[in-house]
Amino acid sequence: MDKEALSKSYSPHVVEEKWYKYWLEGGFFEAEDKSEKKPFSIVIPPPNVTGMLHMGHALNNTLQDIIIRYKRMQGYNSLWMPGTDHAGIATQNVVEQALAKEGISRHDIGREKFIEDVWKWREKYGGIILNQLQKLGCSCDWKRERFTMDEGLSRAVREIFVKLYNDGLIYQGDYIVNWCPRCHTAISDLEVEYEEEKGGLWYIQYPYAEGEGGIVVATTRPETMLGDTAVAVNPNDERYEDVIGKKVILPLMNKEIEIIADDYVSKEFGTGAVKITPASDPNDFAIAERHGLEIIVVIDGNGVINENGGVYRGQDRDTCRENVVEDLKKGGYLIREEPYLHNVGRCYRCKTIVEPAVSKQWFVKVKPLAKEASAAVVKGDTRIIPPIWEGTYFEWMENIRDWCISRQIWWGHRIPVWYCDECGKIIAAVEEPQVCPDCGGGSLKQDEDVLDTWFSSALWPFSTLGWPEKTEALETFYPTSLLVTGFDIIFFWVARMMMMGLYIMKKVPFNDVYLHALVRDEEGDKMSKSKGNSIDPLKMIDRYGADAFRFTLAAFTAQGRDVKMSEARIEGYQHFVNKIWNTARFAFMNLDDYTEKGEKVKDSEYSLADRWIKDALNRTIREVSSSLDEYRFNDASGVIYQFVWHELCDWYLEMIKPVLYGNNSPERRLAAQETLYDVFEKTIKLLHPFIPFVTEEIWQKMKVAEGTSVMVSEFPAESETYEDGDAFHRVSVLKDIIGNIRNIRGVMNIPPPKKLRVLLSVPDRELRSILDDGREYILNLANLQELSVEGTVEEPRGVATGIVGSIKIYVFLEGMVDIVAERARLEKEMKKLSKDLVNVSKKLNNRDFMEKASEVVIRKEEAKFEELKEKNRNLEEALKKLQEIEE
Repeated sequence: MDKEALSKSYSPHVVEEKWYKYWLEGGFFEAEDKSEKKPFSIVIPPPNVTGMLHMGHALNNTLQDIIIRYKRMQGYNSLWMPGTDHAGIATQNVVEQALAKEGISRHDIGREKFIEDVWKWREKYGGIILNQLQKLGCSCDWKRERFTMDEGLSRAVREIFVKLYNDGLIYQGDYIVNWCPRCHTAISDLEVEYEEEKGGLWYIQYPYAEGEGGIVVATTRPETMLGDTAVAVNPNDERYEDVIGKKVILPLMNKEIEIIADDYVSKEFGTGAVKITPASDPNDFAIAERHGLEIIVVIDGNGVINENGGVYRGQDRDTCRENVVEDLKKGGYLIREEPYLHNVGRCYRCKTIVEPAVSKQWFVKVKPLAKEASAAVVKGDTRIIPPIWEGTYFEWMENIRDWCISRQIWWGHRIPVWYCDECGKIIAAVEEPQVCPDCGGGSLKQDEDVLDTWFSSALWPFSTLGWPEKTEALETFYPTSLLVTGFDIIFFWVARMMMMGLYIMKKVPFNDVYLHALVRDEEGDKMSKSKGNSIDPLKMIDRYGADAFRFTLAAFTAQGRDVKMSEARIEGYQHFVNKIWNTARFAFMNLDDYTEKGEKVKDSEYSLADRWIKDALNRTIREVSSSLDEYRFNDASGVIYQFVWHELCDWYLEMIKPVLYGNNSPERRLAAQETLYDVFEKTIKLLHPFIPFVTEEIWQKMKVAEGTSVMVSEFPAESETYEDGDAFHRVSVLKDIIGNIRNIRGVMNIPPPKKLRVLLSVPDRELRSILDDGREYILNLANLQELSVEGTVEEPRGVATGIVGSIKIYVFLEGMVDIVAERARLEKEMKKLSKDLVNVSKKLNNRDFMEKASEVVIRKEEAKFEELKEKNRNLEEALKKLQEIEE
C-alpha cells in the first residue's frame, strides 16, 4: 500500500463527484430482471416533479440507500426503483402561475395547449429533485426511472379504473366533498389540513311560523344559513320535545323550514339546536339524506354567493358573513355573539379555507378493499415498523369513507369515461371508443375531470415493474421487500397501495413498511422558513459533505421518535468522517511494506490487542447487522461510531503503535499489520452503507482494484475464529485501569508529559495475572514511570485513589503537582462552580421557568445541574488529597 495514496485532508466535493460518476458508468446500481441471487426491492416514494430536496426527502432517501447498499453487499439482487409523481394540483398551480405572469390563464389557451405547456415544464424542471438525490449518494437503478404519467403507468391507470368500474367498485354520484375555491377542484378528506383558529359563535333566533317566540340555534358560519332547509335537535333533549315537527321562519330568507329530531345533534353544543345546511356541511348532508331534506347550494365554486342567496348574490363568503350578521342584528334575530376556537380546514396545497360543496364526483368503494388490507397486516403478510402505527392503520381502515377520486383540473390522468350524446350511455374503456356500444352513435364526449394524483401512486409498486404486462421484473421483484416512508402519508399512500396491490396482484405490495418520523430542529420544533429554523440539505452537503450529512440523519433516526437536527450535529459528524480519513492515512503509512497475500502469521504471534480488536469487530458486525435487519438505524450507526472512534482509534491503534514502530519482533509487527489491514478493511465495508463516498475512496486505494467497487464487495459477517471472550475480558480490565489513572491525572491537573508512579492493590490472583501480562499497555497508555502490582496493600500517604471493582489504584502525587498553585486553582474553580450551581438551582426551583420552558430546555438544565455537582465532588476530592500531602 502506498503511504502517499491519501491526501492530508479529505475533500468531499472532489471525491463525491468522481465516485458517483464511476458508479453510474460501471452500472453498479443496476439490478437484473433474472438472477440466481435472492431479490430485494424497494420502490422510492416518488417525489413531486415540482419538488426540491428538503429534510424529509433527505432522511427518507438516506434510510433507503443505507438498506439497499447493505443488501447489495450481502449478495442480493437489489433493486431500488426511482421515479417521480406528476403531482396534479401542485404542478398545475406552478404552470398557471407562470402563465399569470404573462397576463393569461389556462382558459385563454385551452386544455390541449395547457397540457402541452405542462409537459414542457416537466421536461425542463421535473428532473431537478432526482439530480439532487444523486448528490446525496442515492444508488437507485436510474435506467428504470418511471413517471406516474409515462405511457406504461398511464395504461395501468386506465386498466385498473375500468376493472374497478366493471366490478362495481367505482361509481359516480352527488356527494358533499371538500372543495378548494382557489384550486377549483374537489380534494379528499386527507388533503384537508385542520388548524385550530379563533372564530365566532353566533346565536340566532328562528321565529316559530305560528305563535310567539322561536328556537335559538348556534352556528360558526352564519352566511350558510341562506341555504338552511331545517333546524335539528336531539330526540332525547327534553327542552325541545314539544317543538319537534313545528315550522320556523328562516331569517333573512323569509321561508318556512321544519324542526326535526336526529341523534347526531349534541345536546351540549350551543343551545342544543342546530341549523341544517345540507350543501355546506358533510354532517348536515348526511342528516338531509336520512330525512329527505332539500339540498340548496348557495356558494359557488369560487366561494361566491349564487342566485340562491337572494340579495347577497355576488358577494364573496367573507363579505356575505359580515352583511348577514349586520342584517340579523337589524332584524332582531341575533341574540348574542361570542369568541369561539374551532378547527378550520384548509387546502393542503394553497392553504385556502375549504368549502364543503355538493357536486357530481367519482368515488371508489373502499370498504371491501380495506377489509383485505387490514387482514393482511393482522396475518403478518406485511409488517408495519414500528408496530405503534398498526393501531392507527387499523382504526383508519375501519372508519374509512369512500374515496373521491375525481379532480376538476386539467393536468393528470383523464378519467377514462365517455358519454354518448345520443343515448346517454356511460362507457368506461381502456382505449378511446369510436362508437357507442349501445346505439352505435359516434358522438362521444370524454369526462372532463382527471383522477386524484394518489390513484396512480397507489399502483406504484407493480405498475413501475411493468404491469399490466407480465414482465420478468414484476415476477422477480413483486412483492417488494420494503417501503420506507413518513408516517404522515400512511393513509394517503400506504393504505391505498395495500388495497390496490391485493386487489390487482392478489399479494401485498411490500413485506415490510418502515415508517419514520418527522425531521425537527434540535429543540423539537417543526422546521419552517418563517421560523428561520429550517435546514437546507444541499447547503449542508456543500458545507460538510454528503457522508457527514447522511451519518447524522442515521444517527438520530430512532424508531417512533422525531429526528432532531441541527447544523452543529452535522459538523460533529464531519469530524467523524475526518477521523476515518486520518485513520486510513495512519494505516497506509504503517502498511507501506505489507502485502495482503504475503507471509502468513502464526496464531501465537497475535498480541492481546490483536485478539481483542478482532473480537470487538466481531461484536460490532453482529450488532450492526441485526440493527439494520430490524431498521434500527440509530443503533447501527451508534455501534459503528463507538467501535471506530473509541475501540479502533482510541485504543487499538495506541496499543499497537510501539509494535508498528519496531519496538518488538518482526513477527509481532507483521501480526499487527495483518490485523490492522483486515480489521480496517472490514470496518470500511461496515461503514459503506452509511458513508459511501469516503469509504469508496479509501477502499479503492487499499485494493487498487480497477473495475470494481466496495459497494459490491461482501458485507462483513460474524466469524467464529474472531470470537475471543478471554481477550475481551482482559482488555476491559486494562481499559478500566488506564481510564481511571487518566481521570486522576485530569482531576489533579497533572500535565500529560509527566510520568506517574502507580501502585495497584489487587487481591484477586487472576486479575494480578491479567495486569502483569498487560503491564506494557498500562505503562504506555497511562504514561507511567513505574507500575507495581501487589496483593492487598494499605493505602500509602500522598496518593490519589481510584477503584475498579476489587482493585485499588494509588497514584503518587509528590513531585507531580505544585501544591500551593494547584490548591489555589482548585479553590478558585470551586468558587466559580458554587455560583453556577446556585444559578442553575434557582432556575430549576423557579415555578415560572418550569411552567414556561420546553421539556428539552428543562432536561438540559437538569443535566447541567448533575454535571456541576459531579465536577464539584471531584474537585473536593482533589483538594482533600492535596491537604493530605501537605500534612
